[in-house]
Amino acid sequence: MDKREIICIVCPMGCHLRVRKEEGKYQITGNTCKRGEAYGIKEMTNPTRVLPTTVKIKNAFLKRLPVKTNEPIPKELIFKCMEKINTIEVEAPVKMGDVIIHNILNTGVDVVATKTMGRIQ
Repeated sequence: MDKREIICIVCPMGCHLRVRKEEGKYQITGNTCKRGEAYGIKEMTNPTRVLPTTVKIKNAFLKRLPVKTNEPIPKELIFKCMEKINTIEVEAPVKMGDVIIHNILNTGVDVVATKTMGRIQ
């Protein structure tokens, strides 16, 4: 029997889930909605996260541009993605939603700008 306790992050309720796997099936308790049940199963089988961070930017008012993955990535790839992201430097101007890195680590997920930054002279 595989068993874990996790806190659901799907909504602000923060339910304390107890997830058990018996005979190939998952049993979830502690959730107050169906989304918690789905989250508990996903967290046990294939945990993913959206990765928010920053990249260097040249010729802008700020030195860092906030970015995030446009879809969740596998949790085990977060540090490898950060290694790649930390090598990037973009040039202003950048618009919110611009793709900064296309298909990071062949995941099919893009890293996009979450802020518009104009160019300074």
